[in-house]
Amino acid sequence: MAGRLQVNPTRMELKRLKTRLKTAQRGHKLLKDKSDEMIRRFMEFAKENKSLREEVEKELSSALTTFVVAKAVSDEAAIQQAVAMPSKTVSLDMDSRNVMSVLVPVINIKESQSGETYPYAFSSVTAELDSSIEALNKILHKMVKLAEVEKTCNMLAIEIEKNRRRVNALEYVMIPQLEETIRFITMKLDENERSNIVRLVKVKSMIAEERG
Repeated sequence: MAGRLQVNPTRMELKRLKTRLKTAQRGHKLLKDKSDEMIRRFMEFAKENKSLREEVEKELSSALTTFVVAKAVSDEAAIQQAVAMPSKTVSLDMDSRNVMSVLVPVINIKESQSGETYPYAFSSVTAELDSSIEALNKILHKMVKLAEVEKTCNMLAIEIEKNRRRVNALEYVMIPQLEETIRFITMKLDENERSNIVRLVKVKSMIAEERG
């Protein structure tokens, strides 16, 4: 059972507490609705994250397997020389967007081609290296998108937990305390009203007896 607040049982205090109770109940409903919507959005991002992660892991595993085969059938020095100079440079442009009052990251990739896609002579390496490099180039965008979605999921999960604590604090602490205090003050005021009526009746009886 929720305890009551330590306040003076006056009509002014009763009015103030009733106003606070209405505000708390309205805030509880808004936070509950927000929590439900945040969970719905979180589930959408979690589903996208799961799909992206499965794709990235599958494609990355295939690309690395092909690269291992290339190393196995080619001279290691030739492999190192072939991949020593990058054919492009990549930079990330960070931005943000608002999702249910949470600023989540938006990552944009900027690529600049500095030369050929394959900056080596085809005769020096096998086709497996070409395939692995091509696959890794394609998977880059998915990996960055995966990082963006995973961070969004983490931030939403933290905000959902914070919001849940606020909802619970209102539902199980503040609102019951206000309701209990309002009942207490109402009871006290009723008792005082009855006592006043009894006193008035006694005074009236005493005055009537004196006049009689």
